[in-house]
Amino acid sequence: MNTHTIKRLPVDTGVSGWEAISTRSAPVRMLDGNVSADWLIIGAGFAGLSAARRLSQLRPHDSIVVVDAHEIAKGPAGRNSGFMIDVPHSLSTGEYSVAGESATALEIEQNRFAIGFAAHAAAEYGMSAHTFDPSGKINAAATERGLKLNLKYAKSLAGIGEKHELFDAAQMREITGSHYYHGGLYTPGAVMIQPAQYIRDLADGLAQKISLYERSPIVELTKAGAGWVAKSHTGQVSAPKVILAVNGHIEDFGHFQGRLLHVFTYASMTAAYSHDQFSRPATGKDRWALLPADPMGATVRKITENGLSRIVIRTKFTYDPSITVTPKRVAAIAEEQRQSLDARFPELKDTPIEFSWAGRLCLSRNSVPAFGEVEDNLYAACCENGLGTVKSTLAGVMAAELATGTESAFLQRFSQSPEPSKLPPRLLTQLGVSSVIRWQELRAGKEG
Repeated sequence: MNTHTIKRLPVDTGVSGWEAISTRSAPVRMLDGNVSADWLIIGAGFAGLSAARRLSQLRPHDSIVVVDAHEIAKGPAGRNSGFMIDVPHSLSTGEYSVAGESATALEIEQNRFAIGFAAHAAAEYGMSAHTFDPSGKINAAATERGLKLNLKYAKSLAGIGEKHELFDAAQMREITGSHYYHGGLYTPGAVMIQPAQYIRDLADGLAQKISLYERSPIVELTKAGAGWVAKSHTGQVSAPKVILAVNGHIEDFGHFQGRLLHVFTYASMTAAYSHDQFSRPATGKDRWALLPADPMGATVRKITENGLSRIVIRTKFTYDPSITVTPKRVAAIAEEQRQSLDARFPELKDTPIEFSWAGRLCLSRNSVPAFGEVEDNLYAACCENGLGTVKSTLAGVMAAELATGTESAFLQRFSQSPEPSKLPPRLLTQLGVSSVIRWQELRAGKEG
């Protein structure tokens, strides 16, 4: 009998602004008593809910249970910047680039498949343009080095025939209202989402097809005969097949240990403000989305609804194998983000930051997912490598197809990925990763 005792549970520090301004229609339901189902999915983020949606398409008459340790959208799925990106995007290289043509074409194809899957869900479940917006994104440059990085990236995109447009400083001022940026690189294929609302709307859309239990952390997972039994503090689920969609916490279920890097990034959201309070369009158009020209810089988004706007800024990375950060650190980084905001938008200096939070990422040394059938009828759809919206959506869909024996060209190629490579001893990894992060952030300079 295989028994996995889960001793470390997810910790999410700070209140995500995305979650705070989102809405939900159904009350929280906790796991209570003994439940049986055809399928159990552990984790209700992008991977877990995408797996549930794909299972509901492939096995419409099967019963599907989804459990989450927290309330949906309060974990990492509701804490990211909300970019669903189609063209290659890697944190590990320290700059955006494309690999060989075949590898790049495959990555773009996979990303667009995931975006298409999400787009169909958004249309079917009636998500608003504020939740799912196919507006594209801009790589914004605040330094001469940033401009050079954008030119290099534009050349790579041109080489593979990808649409893009370079913006000058005047165009960036028109879009953002800020004099901070020297230029930008626009790519049209990205979708901007309100991540917490997307997850909650996705769960609502699946409500007739799944049983969702929240605030129900699984503390023990045991192989019992041909199936599995997952226990929480207040109940248990028995199912023949289980999909683990828990990202970096897959290690706590006994798999991929010593192969995953646990990184945190940090974000803040301003209080709502009206354009009428400024003498000029201080923050430009109603909605825009900026990635930094240097991946270690600041991601900045503006959202507007009902005449009120907010700015969201994401900066900083820290390596934390404990998968926990303190409120003190979040507060300290929020002060730095205040300075970054003031440098970009001096008119907002009297607009307070309302929410600050940390978000968990999972990376592998060789930038591959933690995926596959890890034990008999136990499947992993984990490790998003810093692009959780599309990579986790794809992994969830692929896990559902793998578990149902559904053949597809996407699954065949996705399953050919190697497993995450082993990390050096923990202390060496800690020193190495932290040093690289610090060096890359210093190099990013004003991009941060």
